[in-house]
Amino acid sequence: MKINKLVLLRHGESQWNLENRFTGWTDVGLTKNGENEARNAGNLLAKSNIQIDLAYVSKLKRAIRTHKICVNQLKKSSLDTIYSWRLNERHYGSLQGLNKSQTAQKYGDEQVLLWRRSYDIPPPSMGCHDKRHPKNDVLYKHIDPQKLPSSESLKDTLERVMPLWKNQIISKIKSGNNIIIVAHGNSLRAIVKILKKINKKDIVNLNIPTGVPYIFDLNNKLEAINDYFLGNQDEILKKIKDVSNQGLSKD
Repeated sequence: MKINKLVLLRHGESQWNLENRFTGWTDVGLTKNGENEARNAGNLLAKSNIQIDLAYVSKLKRAIRTHKICVNQLKKSSLDTIYSWRLNERHYGSLQGLNKSQTAQKYGDEQVLLWRRSYDIPPPSMGCHDKRHPKNDVLYKHIDPQKLPSSESLKDTLERVMPLWKNQIISKIKSGNNIIIVAHGNSLRAIVKILKKINKKDIVNLNIPTGVPYIFDLNNKLEAINDYFLGNQDEILKKIKDVSNQGLSKD
């Protein structure tokens, strides 16, 4: 039975990850630690001898930079890469830019947990006339403005990712390609939900750490027969716990 590898890689730590702010579609860069995480991810993939044939990357520079650093460690002179807005992070609406802990102090831990981790409850919307809205960003000038979000739940994010998944990525995997997807916590959660058939109640408990390769072994029916994080498992568990605690208010 032919086994294909799918590698999911959340970008390395961004400046707003460090500052514990809702980032969403805000185009912030990596920290030095984030660059090191991307480099480490590439080294782990190189040592695992996973042959990557094709990459899909979001349009946000923290993912693009992570991809370039990671691929450089793989010593690949060229790798076919498709950049897609459909892999962008979930749009956090009017919460974008706010500190997560301070937001939890204002609205309560339970409400912020719903906004961050529930399946179908979006945060408050960002106004279309807000200069930060994707409709006003030259990066998306070729996208139908009606498709660009003002706020998204994970359900909305999954529906945005799905056309790319169904129309491109599935066929590439079935053709025998090992693929890496470099994206974000929520766009990757959407893909994991699809692959592992996680229900909307349990998806709240899934946290993906920055800069850690998440490997899926897929059979020819695209069923996940194995999935695991590459790296030191104790360190990875700590990073997952840190992600889980980001939205909690501080005493």
